Amino acid sequence: MNYPEKIREQAEAILVRYPEGRERSALLPLLHLVQSHDGYVSDDGIAFCAEVLSITKAQVQAVSTFYTMYKREPAGDWLVSVCTNTLCRSKGGQKVFDALSDELDVGHDETTADGKITLEHAECLAACDYAPVVTVNYEFYDDMDEEKSLGLVRELKEGRRPVPSRGAPLCTLREISVQLAGFDEERTAGLEGNAQGDATLAGARLAAEAGITAPAFDPTAPLLAKQPEEAK
Repeated sequence: MNYPEKIREQAEAILVRYPEGRERSALLPLLHLVQSHDGYVSDDGIAFCAEVLSITKAQVQAVSTFYTMYKREPAGDWLVSVCTNTLCRSKGGQKVFDALSDELDVGHDETTADGKITLEHAECLAACDYAPVVTVNYEFYDDMDEEKSLGLVRELKEGRRPVPSRGAPLCTLREISVQLAGFDEERTAGLEGNAQGDATLAGARLAAEAGITAPAFDPTAPLLAKQPEEAK
């Protein structure tokens, strides 16, 4: 576990965010942290997280294999995720995936021979209003088709960083993992961009025009509903 001092300092900074007795909750950002260094959650990364949290490597591995954002095999700089869930699939998401698979000569959760691009099916990317969608390192490319998607990955192969449809400028998997671990973006350009999109805001605009608002928050409301006497 020969991690540089900066990684160990960042691990300590993550731990102090959690109250005493809840340190194990730091495991998720710690996994992002080691992924930012290694490019995936390596065996050394598993051991490092276990050491920092005083838990077993089996416990760390169980979490790292549950969430798809943690890669247990070396991944490329560019994680290309294609939504093939119901709506995206009905609008051509599977065709997009198949076109990219042929172009890159890889299947689901596989990385190109040059180690640059990893392709994966995504169960849902929570952007049905822009279906079909593709993300690269979790930045959105909306209303995609086969031709647009092929253009996207060809730009990546040429070393360029295509501008996302919305959100921050594109960064590598290691760079985004630093942010997901809870640390500020170090690139000035990475702070630019706009996460709002017209399709997403359409419902909010219609509600405002109709005078519809969410119920006001009642700070005196109990967190747990009282149980009827007979249910006790």
